[in-house]
Amino acid sequence: MGTLNNLTITDARDGLKAGKFSSIELTDDCISAMESARELNAFITETPEIARKSAAASDARRSKNQCLGPLDGIPIAIKDLFCTRDTLTTAGSRILDGFTPAYESTVTQNLIDAGAVMIGKTNLDEFAMGSGNLTSYHGSVKNPWIGPAGEDLVPGGSSGGSAVSVAANICPGSIGTDTGGSIRQPASLCGIVGMKPTYGRCSRWGTVAFASSLDQAGPFSRTVRDNALLLRTISGHDPKDSTSSTLAVPNFEAAINDGMKKLKVGIPKEYTLTGMPDGIKRLWDKGATWLRDAGAEIKDVSLPHTKYALPAYYIVAPAEASSNLARYDGVRYGLRVHGQTLDEMYENTRASGFGPEVRRRIMIGTYVLSAGYYDAYYVKAQQVRTIILEEFKRVFDEVDVLLTPTAPNTAFPIDKEITDPVKMYLNDIFTVPANMAGLPAISIPAGLDDNALPLGLQIIAKPFDENTMFQAAAAIECAANFTAKPRYLGGQ
Repeated sequence: MGTLNNLTITDARDGLKAGKFSSIELTDDCISAMESARELNAFITETPEIARKSAAASDARRSKNQCLGPLDGIPIAIKDLFCTRDTLTTAGSRILDGFTPAYESTVTQNLIDAGAVMIGKTNLDEFAMGSGNLTSYHGSVKNPWIGPAGEDLVPGGSSGGSAVSVAANICPGSIGTDTGGSIRQPASLCGIVGMKPTYGRCSRWGTVAFASSLDQAGPFSRTVRDNALLLRTISGHDPKDSTSSTLAVPNFEAAINDGMKKLKVGIPKEYTLTGMPDGIKRLWDKGATWLRDAGAEIKDVSLPHTKYALPAYYIVAPAEASSNLARYDGVRYGLRVHGQTLDEMYENTRASGFGPEVRRRIMIGTYVLSAGYYDAYYVKAQQVRTIILEEFKRVFDEVDVLLTPTAPNTAFPIDKEITDPVKMYLNDIFTVPANMAGLPAISIPAGLDDNALPLGLQIIAKPFDENTMFQAAAAIECAANFTAKPRYLGGQ
């Protein structure tokens, strides 16, 4: 195995342009890294043949001086929630065993059009339902960071495989989805950059749905610049998605050089939790100091209904999941478990195909949508969601971005906290509000806790103001100078 897999997207792009190496050489190093890292279980499906074919095509375009895409020849990993033509797509569930779509999701098609090379489909919590990558039918993903006693740690979820593919230097970038924190939380736990764009910035067409009003695709990378480049590539209007925004896609990469002068940064007091580890609070304070030193004005703000975001989310998201997952019945595609009657076949297929967490959320969702409970729970949760959005709007009249911790903890051992779903749900407490309000948010690696495990800081911005979000993220990245490496890569 070579070392080209250690490059960032920007460095790989520049190296390819300068002729220092070919896309085939870069891709082969990433494939070798992927094969060597199978113990991490980051991938459900490896696609070396597809990758080498795409890399060879990129090299041919380059040799003929043809027009090149912004990611031409760059290996990228794709969360196995995106439909990929003629390639197994499972959503981490047994119920989609054997499903190979005849079409390409808009996000992955955008990557193909940009010249990207898909090296594989990454592991995830089943149907993106989880905060630890523990619910996948294909087994748990291991974080390349190791616990203080040598124990295996969760990578975060649901996009744990995508996060690990970047954190373990398998490939320079990857794509995940974020419904309640499923990009930002694993980014924080794995010590990399991960962001969720504004709802509507990226098309949802061809992405297996969890909660349609919350789901959004987004990128993982090792640097803020790489993240901005990936986001620009996967963004844009899609007529096949009625929620897709028609707004023009800015050059996000250019925004990171704009600095923090004249920007106002809000510190929401409600994100200070009772019992929050001292290391997280210290890092949060340090982040505010970094932004102040970079020229920003720091201002305390209040979002009093933030505390209701998580319980409201766990009503809205399961309700939408209950509706979306009704299509998996064993009739048209995926798993089929036979029964004596049609109803029995439905029951057998769904009982066998869905894991415990998915079944739990379907039952919660069905309950809150049922007669007599719809108004008391679902309607009330949607009202709370509106209040949360209005509060964010009010605060953004005073400040340009918000600074918060990304997660209430660092990565925890794989064999802990699994039996209590509420404890798992609390991992999303800092990330869910941005999803409920449809706001862009990013996690940047900013430090280590007392056990030498990574911690992230989160920047939340106004709708469709990813530019300012990247400005602040770049300032945090520069000041933090996070260079720690996981033990898997020889660090710690």
